[in-house]
Amino acid sequence: MNIYVSNLNYATKNDSLENLFAAYGEVSSAQIITDRDTGRSRGFGFVEMPDEAEGQQAIDALNDTEFEGKVLVVNVARPKADRSDNFRRGGYGRR
Repeated sequence: MNIYVSNLNYATKNDSLENLFAAYGEVSSAQIITDRDTGRSRGFGFVEMPDEAEGQQAIDALNDTEFEGKVLVVNVARPKADRSDNFRRGGYGRR
């Protein structure tokens, strides 16, 4: 299960995010998304948990809870949108 975590403290590291979710089961990966140019956290990330039940338990337990001074928003990640389709419809790069 791919889990989206937002409203992260900008100082939060991948390891601390992984440890937070590991209390609910096996974590395959935990990745905080960073700005491409500055390397600074963008305040959100993704956690991959192979067991759906453990992932749902983590979502239920951690959503709307405080972690490192911020109240987290935790839910199932949506599939990444195909940006090329938006371009063809004139949503991006329109002149």
